[in-house]
Amino acid sequence: MSDYKPNAGTDHRICFVGDSFVQGTSDQLCLGWAGRLIQTAVARGNNITHYNLGIRRDTSRDIAARWESECAARLPADCGQLVVFSFGVNDTSIYEGSLRVPEQESLANCQSILSTATARYKTLMIGPPPMPDAPHNRRVAQLDQQFADIAAGLNVPYLSVFEVLRKDEHWLKEAIANDFAHPRQQGYDRLAGLVQDWSGWWFN
Repeated sequence: MSDYKPNAGTDHRICFVGDSFVQGTSDQLCLGWAGRLIQTAVARGNNITHYNLGIRRDTSRDIAARWESECAARLPADCGQLVVFSFGVNDTSIYEGSLRVPEQESLANCQSILSTATARYKTLMIGPPPMPDAPHNRRVAQLDQQFADIAAGLNVPYLSVFEVLRKDEHWLKEAIANDFAHPRQQGYDRLAGLVQDWSGWWFN
């Protein structure tokens, strides 16, 4: 349930579900990439209510436990029901010597989340962004590819942003100068632009 052609007169409700990068942590404008996308879509005449359901430090395990009830409360049947997922960086973080979420569990969580979501809602997924730390980045890159394969198998449009942002001076420069994880305004501008220009985004 991913193909969708929005009508300007439709009451659209969108849930952005994920981690701190979805939440927009450290963005001086307090919009993140999700807020920027909706600003543009509304300026073009679309009727949209959006909900940012990004939570700092959330892993796929955390998201799998909460997303269904959170989205169900916000997406009534009489509106355009849209969900965008983005997660993975926290799964690949090392905590007390181990991955916060083992790789196979991350993949199973992604499979479960997307298969359930796409049966109910119009669904998209944005891949995890890069980190300034090289070993962490290798794990993120691998998970990104595996997530993309899962999404393809379920016919869920998936946008990998890892490689483009890894080479983007603003994303990594801002992350290093900030907290070694999150960019600031220009980085979120860049990520929003990637989604905005993507053919899978409903309101481009």
